Amino acid sequence: MKKIHIKTYGCQMNVYDSERMAEAMAPEGYAQTDDAAAADVVILNTCHIREKAAEKVYSDIGRLRELRQERRLAGGKDLLIGVGGCVAQAEGKEMLRRAPAVDLVFGPQTYHRLPAMVRAALTERQTAGQARVIDTDFPAEDKFDHLPAARTHGAAAAFLTIQEGCDKFCTFCVVPYTRGAEVSRPAAKIIAEAERLIGQGVVEITLLGQNVNAYHGLGEDGASWGLARLIRRLAAIPGLARLRYTTSHPRDMDDDLIAAHGELDSLMPYLHLPVQSGSDRILSAMNRGHDAADYRRLVERLRRARPDLAFSSDFIVGFPGESEADFAATLALAREIGYAQAYSFKYSARPGTPAAEMESQVAEEVKAERLALLQAEIAASQWRFNQASVGRRMAVLLERPGRTEGQLVGRSPYMQAAHVDAGPAAADLIGRIADVEIISAGPHSVAARLGDDGRRTAA
Repeated sequence: MKKIHIKTYGCQMNVYDSERMAEAMAPEGYAQTDDAAAADVVILNTCHIREKAAEKVYSDIGRLRELRQERRLAGGKDLLIGVGGCVAQAEGKEMLRRAPAVDLVFGPQTYHRLPAMVRAALTERQTAGQARVIDTDFPAEDKFDHLPAARTHGAAAAFLTIQEGCDKFCTFCVVPYTRGAEVSRPAAKIIAEAERLIGQGVVEITLLGQNVNAYHGLGEDGASWGLARLIRRLAAIPGLARLRYTTSHPRDMDDDLIAAHGELDSLMPYLHLPVQSGSDRILSAMNRGHDAADYRRLVERLRRARPDLAFSSDFIVGFPGESEADFAATLALAREIGYAQAYSFKYSARPGTPAAEMESQVAEEVKAERLALLQAEIAASQWRFNQASVGRRMAVLLERPGRTEGQLVGRSPYMQAAHVDAGPAAADLIGRIADVEIISAGPHSVAARLGDDGRRTAA
């Protein structure tokens, strides 16, 4: 059987896309492999959010080129190299010029055409000695209509894309250019995919979108549904115990969605709500469409709706023109909110975005200093949150064996990695939701033991 290796960079939507690519290639006789050296086809599913991620793609292409040369010299099987995702969408023909070893380039909206692209590339290789296949269109057809049904490979948790693209045009972000305008999938198709996943043993689904709470899809009743209505409909499906969604935008957190957090037990008490900066001046320069006070009020409203709700966020430090006072405002907001987790990055200029042309670019050493300070604050906040979990009872989704006998690793409702002493029952509990008691906590995880009713499951 032929083999395909798909390397995923970046966000959870890319993880979902890579899974669907593998499923699309299965009818062509390709089995997935984790070993690029054993593959007939290697696909790099790329992310263009930061410069470092984009440049890593070219380093990986170089290594694959060397692998292909070694195979050819040894008389072994050839290797087809493809690059998909957002770097491919952004750079297109320039990628083929810069990296001649690449055989095919395709954007995130065209991966349903991957089998045809691979066939075309193989034909070109045979007839012309080199393949140069490119497809970075934004097709009119819905790619999800042309893909096989999603599979879970035995996992108890799954991603489900419900929305793609973004209309916000933050000045630092390439997503509107690489993923296109906001498009929402019809509710009926999402519900059908969720039901298939649940039928395969999934008990937790994370709804994905570049701007997921901007979801406005065609509902089962012919009306436009927002995210809250879709979530309520999914929560009613038997067997679905847990729901999450990411990534959200503060501007699209409407009253109905806030209310849903207080009404639905299956909607997990953990929300990723990116703020990027605590400075109103920087938020305006970023074109975020909200100020720090708006964000604080939103957090307060969500906590009133669901008092046990925890937050994670995204931060960018060193945005053009960021002063010490601006950064101090970011530190203050991070300290005030008390995030359970957060992701922070140095500003990275992306070609074609307005911020890349702004004056007053911040020096790299200043960015590095500020990032270290912010990450120390975030780490302290995460430590406090984990410590506050000790002694609590939680329902943990047990996903895989741990390092020691009888230990399982799972995720709490708050996305904490939980190491659970399950004893002799361990093997029977994988894929189940169990009641546990948190007995200790570290900076990045918690330790737990099964409660008296620890065998309780979502089924």
